[in-house]
Parts: sequence; structure tokens; C-alpha cells
Amino acid sequence: LRIVESGGGLVQPGGSLRLSCAASGFSVDDYAIAWFRQAPEKEREGVSCISKTGSTEYGDSMKGRFTISRDNAKNTVYLQMNSLKPEDTAAYFCAARKFCDAGDLSWGLGTDVTVSS
Repeated sequence: LRIVESGGGLVQPGGSLRLSCAASGFSVDDYAIAWFRQAPEKEREGVSCISKTGSTEYGDSMKGRFTISRDNAKNTVYLQMNSLKPEDTAAYFCAARKFCDAGDLSWGLGTDVTVSS
């Protein structure tokens, strides 16, 4: 199982980014795919998850700003992030899990997001 994140970068406050989580060795609709983030000197934080059935979950601070989606044909999960804030600055990681809340199977190496003017 292999996961590669991409799409991070530098964006101004209020801007948008779309992160991608490309999977190989498995189908993204066979597992839950979750996004996490970790800022320097902070604990890892759950961002969003899309379950095998397609149901979605979001962290409280992401609701209304972030949208997770899945493209089975491209075997990729996306995280659309709008209205970005400086506090969204972090390394973002994608993970394949048995369930949204447990069962880690594979993690990517992450992509960095910096929100700054």
C-alpha cells in the first residue's frame, strides 16, 4: 500500500489549496482515507476522513472550509481547503485506514502547507 500526498505550498490567508492523496497498490474506495496535520511543536490533529462508503467527517475547525472528495477513476482522494488561515499551517498527511477512527494501514510522507502573507 503506497500513498503520496501533493498540492501543498505557500498561500495567503483567505486563499485556497487542493491537496491530493494518490494511492497505489490498493483502491481508495476499499478503505477509509483520512487527512491529518501536524504543526511544529503541536500534536497531530485529525482534519477529515472519507469512509469506504463515502461518508465524510471533519474536524471542528475545518467544517465549512474544507471538503474531502474521492475520485475512484484516478484512485485519488482530494482535500479542498478554502478560506485558509495562518493556523492551518502544518504538514498534512494522508492515511489509509480500516475505519476513519482506527486501523492504520499506510501513511504518506506528507505535504507542507504554509498560510502567510
